[in-house]
Order: sequence, then C-alpha cells, then structure tokens
Amino acid sequence: MGIVNLTDDSFSGDGLRGDTASAIEHGLCLVEQGAHILDLGAESSRPGAESVPEQQEIDRLVPVMEGLRNCGVPLSIDTAKTSVMSAVLDAGADMINDIEAFRATGALDIVAKSRAGVCLMHMKGEPRSMQHGPSYENVVTDVAKFLLQRVSAAIAAGIALNRISIDPGFGFGKSLEHNLELLRRLDELLVPNIPMMIGMSRKSMLGSITGRTVSERRAAGVAAHILAVKRGARIVRVHDVEDTRDALAVLQLVEGYQ
Repeated sequence: MGIVNLTDDSFSGDGLRGDTASAIEHGLCLVEQGAHILDLGAESSRPGAESVPEQQEIDRLVPVMEGLRNCGVPLSIDTAKTSVMSAVLDAGADMINDIEAFRATGALDIVAKSRAGVCLMHMKGEPRSMQHGPSYENVVTDVAKFLLQRVSAAIAAGIALNRISIDPGFGFGKSLEHNLELLRRLDELLVPNIPMMIGMSRKSMLGSITGRTVSERRAAGVAAHILAVKRGARIVRVHDVEDTRDALAVLQLVEGYQ
C-alpha cells in the first residue's frame, strides 16, 4: 500500500498540501513502482496534529480520487470523519482506513451500506495527546482484545468478513517498547481469515532505534516491514514502495510466500 499524503503537516515530509496534480502524479508513480493499493489521506494523524475541516478534507480527496480512478489499483481513503466517508464512498472509494476503527457514531453503518473494505486500527487516545505517557497492563493483550471487539462490531453492522482488515496501530498511543513488543509478538494479534495491515514507514520508533532523521529511515522501514510480514502481516503501508517491493520479492522467493 503506497501512501499519497495531501496534508500540510505530514511528519514524513511528503505532504502535498492539497496539490491535486502532484498527488495524482505521485499516486501513478507509486503504482508504477509496484503498489497494489493507494492510501489517500488529507488530515495528518501525527502526534500533536490538529483537525482539518471536513469540507477541506473532502475537497482535497475527491479530485485526486477522480484523477486516479483508472490507475489500476484500489483506492483506500484514510479518514475518521463520517461525512468524509460518505463523500468518498459516493466518489468510488474501495476502502476506508480509519485510525479510530469506526467508533464515531454512524461510521460502521455508513460503510456497511457500501461494498468498500475497511481497516480497523488500534489507537489509544487521540492524535493531539496520544503520545503523552501511554500505558497498558499488557500492550499485546490489550490491542488484541480491542481488535477482536471492533471486528465483532463490524460484522454485527453487516460488514462481511472478507471486507475487513486490522491494524495494531504502531506509533498511535504507544511507546518505543510498546511498539517493539507488538512487533515481536505480532502473530498473537492475528485474527483468522482477516488480513493484518502494518504501517511503520519513517515513524519515530525507527528514528529512536537508528538515530536517523525521517528522510534517512528507508532501510529501517524495509527491515521492520519484512519482520512484520514474516510474523503474519499481509498489507504493508509504506512511503518507499520500490525498496519495500524489492525486499518482499526476495522474501517471497526464498520463503515461498504467495
């Protein structure tokens, strides 16, 4: 899954500030590099991020969706707002990727009426304050319990199992040790017949490990995502598509992944 970032204040430095033409060009480039899905987002979820007005988010997303409609891969939209979900589903979104796991009132019902896929992500707190001393009794147990609860809620809302994916939410209300423990024990978070999506690309956890700046974390990101795939992840959400694709090609050939 390649990231197309339409925000002003992306932590990764690749925010396109609502530039429709550049976003379409970037999305097409990611597809050429080997992305199987594009994930479009118009509101930053980095720690301390401020909310973007709903209409601004819609106005940024829909023209880019229209420009990428025939790019050959599904379009996922990264949003937690129900009004945005409705607008992008009307515009043909193939998937909604919600950092709040569709806990907003009416969110599950809106998506259930469509044919779109959903990604249910774990986040403790909210973006402005989620990294202020996060704590858990047991991070793996707590995250696993939450994901199972949200899967049950999605199914109860009428969303078929084959439309659901899950994401443990690396960096969303988690310390470095929490993130490392989740990665070590990722297989314990797997839910039968539901693919797990992972996103660690360029995140601060990689900077803490390597001491490198955001733009220098490509190799660390590739390594982290390969470890995640070996532990059961089936979708990797990345900025650096070409490097990740090449690493996955080696892994698939050597270890027989399909």
